[in-house]
Amino acid sequence: MKKINWGTGILIAIVCFISFIMFFIVRMSTDKKFDHDLVTEEYYKQELAFQDEINAKQNSANLVNNIHVNVDEQGIKIVFPAEKKNIEGTVNFYRPSSKKLDVEIPITLENQQMFVAAKTLVEGKYILSVNWTSGGESYLYTEDLQIRP
Repeated sequence: MKKINWGTGILIAIVCFISFIMFFIVRMSTDKKFDHDLVTEEYYKQELAFQDEINAKQNSANLVNNIHVNVDEQGIKIVFPAEKKNIEGTVNFYRPSSKKLDVEIPITLENQQMFVAAKTLVEGKYILSVNWTSGGESYLYTEDLQIRP
C-alpha cells in the first residue's frame, strides 16, 4: 500500500474544504427557509427622496398635536390631529423579518381616526409609518409596534 505524501494530503484537504463551502452556498441559496431579501426593492430611488422624508418628519415633529396610536386586541387605532383637514396618504406596516408580511393601506378617516383590524397583521414586530399630507404640507410619523394575539 502506498503512503500519501504531504502534497496530496494538502490537495485533498483543500478539495474537501471547497466542497464543504459549496454545499452550504447551494443549500442557503435554494432553501426557502433561508429567504433573504433586500430591505427595500428600490434602494437608490428611495435614497434620492431622503431629504423629502427628513422634511416630512420635521413637519410632523413640529405639530402641537401629533398622531396618536393605540394598539389593543381588536386592532390599531390611529388618531390624527383635529386641526388638520383633508388628510390623504398611506399607512405602512413594515415587517423587518419578511417583506411578505408588509401591509400598505390608504388613509380613510372617520372622525379624524383610522382603525386597522388586528386580523390584518400577523403577531410580531412592525414599524408603523404614516405618510400623509394636509394643506399642501407633507408629514411622516413613524413608530415601532409589537403586535400580540
